[in-house]
Amino acid sequence: MNEFAHDVRCGLGKQPKELPSKYLYDELGSALFEAITVLPEYGLTRADERLLQRHASEIPREFSSVAELGSGSGRKTRAVLQALDAADYYPIDLSPAALEHCRRAHEAFTNVVPLAHSYLEGLDQVGSRRNGGPLLVLFLGSTIGNFDARCRADLLRQVRARLRPGDALLIGCDLVKDVETMLAAYDDPSGVTRSFNLNLLGRINRELGGDFNLRAFEHEARYDARERRIEMHLRSRCDQTVRVRDAGVQCTFEAGETIWTESSHKFVLDELPAMASASGFAAEAQWADTEWPFAESFWRAV
Repeated sequence: MNEFAHDVRCGLGKQPKELPSKYLYDELGSALFEAITVLPEYGLTRADERLLQRHASEIPREFSSVAELGSGSGRKTRAVLQALDAADYYPIDLSPAALEHCRRAHEAFTNVVPLAHSYLEGLDQVGSRRNGGPLLVLFLGSTIGNFDARCRADLLRQVRARLRPGDALLIGCDLVKDVETMLAAYDDPSGVTRSFNLNLLGRINRELGGDFNLRAFEHEARYDARERRIEMHLRSRCDQTVRVRDAGVQCTFEAGETIWTESSHKFVLDELPAMASASGFAAEAQWADTEWPFAESFWRAV
């Protein structure tokens, strides 16, 4: 049983049911997410890009190698690569299609080494290939918000463990804003996010022999104020039974029961330096966008 099948079997056996958000990003899911990033309701990506364009020149110039966790198409990365005149760029992503797009977009001005791995496996690969200079790791788009507090702290410590003193992490964090604005970013009226979320069930059908009826589920976004997170769910419209052949799963749904597919935690500026310190970094710089509250932070490995 492959990892995808194993995770689907485990996730659908939980109460409440859940599926890891990383499986949202197959070729179709990655394309749909790229469409989400240009929606008027989804200001996060534009804020991220504005900060990178405004402040990339303030990043120390000593980094000849840049790695990016969850690079996607790498659209936002060019400003950093050009400001640093980076010799080597290591995009790390599970989507081969996104990596190929990334390679084509950047190969004219840097050596692109695509790595089709998870974040930590990719960093391990970078560690075996990097030159002797310091490494800058990019973790943009507030992807860190997809992890709960315990997993977030563990991931940051694991990233730090793969770096040398003097290496650095440039990390994006979406900030708390009014609830209506946050919810609209994950439930747009044109239905692109709905398609993105439902595609996870379509992927299970295509790759694991599932028989999900996508019309029998609806997309739902909700905000948990105590945890400061947006949650994406797929809600069953009726009582139903679903089978996933290659995961050895048969599970029942009651009408209204959901599968939790993604969390997007939101942050406040004051907590970010403490996050850095707790994971072995020193916060050296922090830039915030005011049009769409979002922060870009430069943390040095100590």
